[in-house]
Amino acid sequence: MSFGIARGKKLDPGTVGLTTIDLPPLPDSIATDPAAAHLNVRAWFEHPERPLEIEVGSGKGTFLVQQAQLQPETNFLGMEYAMEFYAYAADRIRRNQLANVRILGLDAAEFLHWRVPSGCARVVHLYFPDPWPKTKHHKRRMLSDRFLTDVYRVLEAGGELRVVTDHDDYWQWMESHFDRWCAADHTPRFERLPFTRPASAGEGELVGTNFERKYRREGRPFNAAILRKTD
Repeated sequence: MSFGIARGKKLDPGTVGLTTIDLPPLPDSIATDPAAAHLNVRAWFEHPERPLEIEVGSGKGTFLVQQAQLQPETNFLGMEYAMEFYAYAADRIRRNQLANVRILGLDAAEFLHWRVPSGCARVVHLYFPDPWPKTKHHKRRMLSDRFLTDVYRVLEAGGELRVVTDHDDYWQWMESHFDRWCAADHTPRFERLPFTRPASAGEGELVGTNFERKYRREGRPFNAAILRKTD
């Protein structure tokens, strides 16, 4: 299925991209058994036994394409809500013939909550999420207690949530959540660690996404953190 035009070329997600119409419906039994809706996302890859990393909000797929080429023994699952970006990223992944990458065009928060099995991912990446700056829209922010609960469940023991933002107010919001979830008396809890750059990041970059490069040219400051799931 073709989704649009980019620089005069038709975008073709091929078999690397999936949307909600490609997934089975949520079963009625989730009312009493949430795990009934879980999908075997590892089975979407040629080598399902390999470690899995998930990116929430993949944009045009820059991080996925760059990092997957450096980690061919790792499977990467991206999620992007904006369908034009999803189509662009899927087409890009297909053209680069990256067998260890799949991407979904859907609501990442809902997919993570209902569809992703527990303990299946080594890393969850969240880079430059929409800050939803107006107070009335804060409830739409990706990073929330519900999201952190889902990430904690989805991560394997010792797995990591890696976060970067350019938005100061959103960072304060994140910090308040991090402080609570990393407190000694919080159950379950994360351990907070300094951010380390992925190997695919360029010189002077944190992760090297399109948004980072755009915001860096504008002179915006960045904040980043890693939360590690405790046993």
